[in-house]
Amino acid sequence: MTTDELIENFELLGDWEERFGYLIELGRALPALPAGARTDENKVTGCMSQVWLVGGAQGGVMRYQADSDAHIVRGLIAVLMVLLDGQPPAQVLATDVGAIFRTLGLDSHLSPNRRNGFAAMVERMRALAAAAS
Repeated sequence: MTTDELIENFELLGDWEERFGYLIELGRALPALPAGARTDENKVTGCMSQVWLVGGAQGGVMRYQADSDAHIVRGLIAVLMVLLDGQPPAQVLATDVGAIFRTLGLDSHLSPNRRNGFAAMVERMRALAAAAS
């Protein structure tokens, strides 16, 4: 799925109950994170839920894997994967994730704690991209 397709899919959904359902659906489709990657080193700080995120450059693009113990957070991870996974490190650093987040309407429908956790995940992904460039 592309960023444009993701935005279009969110726009097609009616109310926020449907959008949250779609977000959870996206999270369920995430590949499982290997158990060995669920370490303190890979844990994202700043999230209320447990979130583990690993990534690095492979073949000139960033590849990420992540998981969470919360359904909504898994959905947010899936959104980030659409936006950033498979992109060159410079593109990851240049992507205005906040603007896309606002376009999807997620900023006004998530709790402040969830928004903070989302920002922590974005910062971790950017740090991994910066380290790879």
